[in-house]
Amino acid sequence: MNKKLTTLILVFCISTVALKSALSAGMTGKTLLPDGFILRGVEGKLVSQDANEGWFFEFDSAVKHDKDVLKAGTSLKLLPASTLERMIADANDRSAAGYRLWARVTKYKDRNFIFPEYFSPLGKAEPSPPSTVQQSQEKAQLIISEPNDELAIPKEILEKLEGRRTIPRRRIGRQTAIKQNYVLANRTGFIRDSGHGTRGAGHGVFVFDALGRNIQPASGGLGLLPCQALELAQQEQSAEPDPIRFKIAGIVTEYKGERFLLLQRAARVYSHSNFSR
Repeated sequence: MNKKLTTLILVFCISTVALKSALSAGMTGKTLLPDGFILRGVEGKLVSQDANEGWFFEFDSAVKHDKDVLKAGTSLKLLPASTLERMIADANDRSAAGYRLWARVTKYKDRNFIFPEYFSPLGKAEPSPPSTVQQSQEKAQLIISEPNDELAIPKEILEKLEGRRTIPRRRIGRQTAIKQNYVLANRTGFIRDSGHGTRGAGHGVFVFDALGRNIQPASGGLGLLPCQALELAQQEQSAEPDPIRFKIAGIVTEYKGERFLLLQRAARVYSHSNFSR
């Protein structure tokens, strides 16, 4: 009898734990897209839900990935990027902030974010031709997709580039011009906490290192944008008492005068005691 009672209690406990786990998973109610998922020409609105929360992209239609579906009206936070700064400047010049967006989705601590790469305003008149310098800059910007994923330049964007007129460099806040994104590869350094303030959007900072000596530029390193590569690197660092040196690759962008890094890869570098930490 005692044996049967013990078995029943054990089965009950296991069932309770399983039920709690199922409820926990269901209570989140979130549909998450995988890290690196590419958004190709999705339409939506640029919205600011709160001054402290930043900018969001609200989808006009559903976004599907396998069996997962983000419903129309869903909003995902836009990461700091030069493209976002251009979108904000464009939205300030127009009454409607509708856009067609090309971007990549990141995932960090069970939350999705959007790293915008190209955009096309909806319902805006066709621009005229750009200068050769602008065309070169646009081509340089497109290279950023190659290290991680092939994201071909949308046909309608190419058509607009061919017919865009030269636009004077206008002042946005204190910036006289917005810099282009570029790829940073095979650089070594440390992933550290942001400290106080909003540096690194609160997700950490990458500080460069060379030949065993810390190099702390005046800027204090690059602010890290939330993504799966960052989350895995932070988990690895949290398991070690000493700072870990990482060799990284990623996309560097600028937003409101600050530089940010979207990691694509972060591999631990073992010094074998040849260099001091």
